[in-house]
Amino acid sequence: MGIFKIEGGHRLKGSIQPQGAKNEALQILCAVLLTPEKVTINNIPDIVDVNKLIGLLKKLGVKTEKLSRGSYSFQADDLDLNYLESDAFKEDGRGLRGSIMIVGPLLARFGKGYIPKPGGDKIGRRRLDTHFEGLIKLGAKFGYSREEQFYGVEAKKLKGTYMLLEEASVTGTANIVMAAVLAEGRTTIYNAACEPYLQQLCKMLNRMGAKISGVGSNMLVIDGVETLGGTDHTMLPDMIEIGSWIGLAAMTKSELTITNVSWDDLGLIPNVFRKLGITVEKQGDNIHIPAHTDGYEIQSFIDGSILTIADAPWPGFTPDLLSIVLVVATQARGSVLIHQKMFESRLFFVDKLIDMGAKIILCDPHRATVIGHDFKSTLKAMTMTSPDIRAGISLLIAALSAKGTSIIQNIEQIDRGYERIDERLSAIGAHIERVE
Repeated sequence: MGIFKIEGGHRLKGSIQPQGAKNEALQILCAVLLTPEKVTINNIPDIVDVNKLIGLLKKLGVKTEKLSRGSYSFQADDLDLNYLESDAFKEDGRGLRGSIMIVGPLLARFGKGYIPKPGGDKIGRRRLDTHFEGLIKLGAKFGYSREEQFYGVEAKKLKGTYMLLEEASVTGTANIVMAAVLAEGRTTIYNAACEPYLQQLCKMLNRMGAKISGVGSNMLVIDGVETLGGTDHTMLPDMIEIGSWIGLAAMTKSELTITNVSWDDLGLIPNVFRKLGITVEKQGDNIHIPAHTDGYEIQSFIDGSILTIADAPWPGFTPDLLSIVLVVATQARGSVLIHQKMFESRLFFVDKLIDMGAKIILCDPHRATVIGHDFKSTLKAMTMTSPDIRAGISLLIAALSAKGTSIIQNIEQIDRGYERIDERLSAIGAHIERVE
């Protein structure tokens, strides 16, 4: 098990480029199962979760070739479907939440899809009902072994239908879309997720020969086709990394430029950080954060009441950045209520920030009030453990701003979502060392 040793209190300077989007990668990689033809994907992040999924695809029989850094070709023309019922698959699939999205493509193309109950972040329950209810509506028969915690769906031929999703689940929508593109007839999905990464999946599938309309809205209309072909696809930059680096710059009073951010796909992210008083400048397709030497002040609502920042399905503010916003608020002027609506355990890392000296009231599992220090009292260094990916990066940012040397344990959680983070941060002046 590795640790990060971090000497805080240093100003950073320079530019940093965000990696390819993790949440897009997990969808796009599963989509290669829909065609026997070659699919080339660029800007794939070299992170644990994505590499695990690539490894799972290889074991399933997908021919995989690394073309260059971040670029791979995939060809699913000779799959070993027996692997899906093996003990090895039951073990491999459990270690990755994103593995659930192989079910839709396999069901659509081969008439069956199986998956063990996936693991992933310890951030509370994340139901799979949306996935399977959608597939059942397309005509699949569902089975579940409670003993083995193993799910399965089978169908001779999927048939298009109308469905209203109970929740706008991103991975659930992706799974249903990938099944529906090869179904017979028309499928209409209402209350569909419409995140940029889901839009990317739909655009890629259309290039492969699918007929999906309504991309970017919450109603997708899909006319099924018999086969799909190959394509080339380049993934968007990771918006969660972009938000992380905005927060890092503010907390360390550093001047940073975040390059190639795809501004049009950032939604509310720049404006939410501006509400915290952070200057976020658009320079072409880059973000420039000047050094906040005089700190930053949280806005109030127009009636003077305390600002509340809450997560919501796209185009609302992504839940993956609430922990970053919370950390950044600890050194702001003013107070803010952070309301985590979509997951039930994501605020449980705040006890570590309180131990570092932050003024935070944890109201309940979903809400925390942050009273900013205005840099008059810096956070104290300490030893802590990363509970999940997003809390881990938030604690890392806190440690880089703190006085003294901090230790972060369980950094494998951070590695699941952030590529070579110690090397990339060291390049802009961070004092961070990985110790195995």
